[in-house]
Order: sequence, then structure tokens, then C-alpha cells
Amino acid sequence: MNRKGLYFLVALALGGVGAVHAQDNAAGATTPSYDGRWYIAPTVGGYYNDTDRNTNSRQVYYGLGVGRFIAPNTSIDLFVDRTKRDIDKKIGGGNWASNNFGVTARYYFGAADAWRPYLLAGVMGSYHKNRFNNGWAPAAELGAGVSKSITDSSDIRAEAGYRYDWDDKSQPKKNGYGDWFLGFSVVSRFGAPAAAAPAVVAPVAPVAPDCSKQFRNGVNLCDNKCPDLPEGTIVGPDGCVAKVVIDLRGVNFKFDRPKKGEKDIKKALAEPSADSIAILDQAVDTLNRYPQVKAMVAGYTDSVGKDAYNQSLSERRASIVFDYLTSHGVAASRLEGPIGHGKSDPIDSNDTEAGKARNRRTELQVQQ
Repeated sequence: MNRKGLYFLVALALGGVGAVHAQDNAAGATTPSYDGRWYIAPTVGGYYNDTDRNTNSRQVYYGLGVGRFIAPNTSIDLFVDRTKRDIDKKIGGGNWASNNFGVTARYYFGAADAWRPYLLAGVMGSYHKNRFNNGWAPAAELGAGVSKSITDSSDIRAEAGYRYDWDDKSQPKKNGYGDWFLGFSVVSRFGAPAAAAPAVVAPVAPVAPDCSKQFRNGVNLCDNKCPDLPEGTIVGPDGCVAKVVIDLRGVNFKFDRPKKGEKDIKKALAEPSADSIAILDQAVDTLNRYPQVKAMVAGYTDSVGKDAYNQSLSERRASIVFDYLTSHGVAASRLEGPIGHGKSDPIDSNDTEAGKARNRRTELQVQQ
């Protein structure tokens, strides 16, 4: 008797039972998408016996399976079956009985309400009894079949396959037997079928309101998340309060520019002047996107020079930026100034050339 093989098969069978119970516990948490009821499957079939058995070539077997689906396409059965073969008279005659206890997994293809082909694989312990020896041996099977539901609680199943029995004791000169089998089962489930999930009724879509004439602070009320704000409030695209900041840092001027009467802002800007122009164009875009916004245009200088001169220079800087904005589509009514602050309110140290360059600037001071 191959005890190690037998113990291995018993462990696999117990593992199959554990998997089924684990599926039971999972099913208790959520409703499965398949019929997970337990079933019994009485089976009758026949063997085409291995010639090495020295028995009749064909033999009937019968058995019983207990199982359930553990996934939409997978079932596990614990089973027992029995057959009794007639030993050839040339080696003494008699009977050779085999009782098999095992577990089989089946994997199905297709929908549950159609003819479903499947593959099967199983392991078992086989207890043989004959005039040579009584004992256990491991066995395994592979096969294929087809199943069809005939009612909510019953299926029919037909399958064929190959079963190998590692019996090395029944005949001293033989070691292992491979038999072909064909079986037919009627599967009967216990209990009532699970209730069908209620049909999902699509909610009636609400009639979209006509917002073509409903605006608040310039934002369509269909998109406005803050419709209660007073008219005239500076808001963003969602209709809620927006804090608008227009930053002209980076728009710096050459020393002592612009000169009196100078109109071309590019000549007055520090190099590269294209960087400063890009910042001014962003300011124009921001002002156009927020038509409610008003801003003060203010100019500044560094600390070099007399106060009166710096005051005049800061005003020229504010004026040339003011003219740039209005020439690019910003209404003059939205701009206050231009005003100059001379060398007051520096944003950097006047002790370095880099600091002085940053102080030669203009600002757009948004009026929120």
C-alpha cells in the first residue's frame, strides 16, 4: 500500500472541503452572482478496463457526489463510487471490488442556462478488495463532459475520462492500472433558488432648466455654485468669490527710462524685453477674463537721483504701462492712475545693482 500517496489524497480532499466552506462564508457576506446551493449527484456509468487487470473489459460502476458551485464556472464535488470486476478464469476467477473516495473539480464554459461543456480533474483514495490483497492506493482522474439545466433545481451531466489507479498489490507482476470511464449524473439542488435581483429602474432624467437668460455676476445660473452673491462681486468661472492677483514682477525698466515723450515701451524695458512683454500680455488676458476687476497702475524707481526726478520718472513708467494696456483692449475706465510713487516702497535692497533693477518697476494693484 502506498501510504504517502493516500495521505496526500486525503489532504487534498480536506482542502477541497475547506475551500467550499470558505466560499460559504463569503456568500454570507454578499449575494453571489451564481447558484451556490448544495446539490447531490447520483451517478451511474461504465468502465473500459485496463487489460492488465485481467478482468472483463467492460464494467458498470455507480456512485454519489455532493457538491456546489464555488464560482460562476467552477464546482467542487466530494464523491464515492463503487465497481466490482470479474477476474478472468485463466488466473483463478473471482471478484475484484473497488471503492473510491475523492474530490473532483469541474470548470464549465458558457452560460448557466445553456449546454455547458466542462473539464474535470479529481484525486481519490481507492480501496480494493480481491483474493490477492485488500488495501488502499491513490488514484486520479482527468476528463471532459457536458451539462444542461433542465429545471431551476436540477441538471443532467454526462462525462468521459481516464482514471489511473496506483494499485501495486493486487497482482504481484502488475503495477498501476489506467481505465477509461463514461458516466451519467442527475444533479439535484437543495432549497429554493435565490431570489432574482430587482430590476434596476433608470431614474427619470430631470428636465434641464433653460438658463439662457439666468445669470449672476456674469455666470450662467446652471453653472453658478454661489448664486446668492451680490451682483457685481468678482467671481470665478464657478460663480464664487475669486481673489484676482495680477503680478507684474519681471516687468523691469532700464536705468533712467522711459525718457520724456518716449512711447515705445520695448525701448524702455530691461533686456530681454520680450520677457516683460509676455508678462504684460498675461495681465491683459486676466483683465479681459474678469471684466468686473479694476486696477491701479503705479510706477516706482530705485533710490538713485533726486526725489523730484524720481517722482517724474515713476509717473512716466506708470503711464507707458497704462498706455500699453489700453492699446491692447483694456478699457481706460477700468484703470486708475497712472500714478507714481518715486523711490518709496522698494521691494528689494537699493544697495545692490540687482535690487535696484527690481525696484525699477510698475504694479497693477487690483481693487477687490
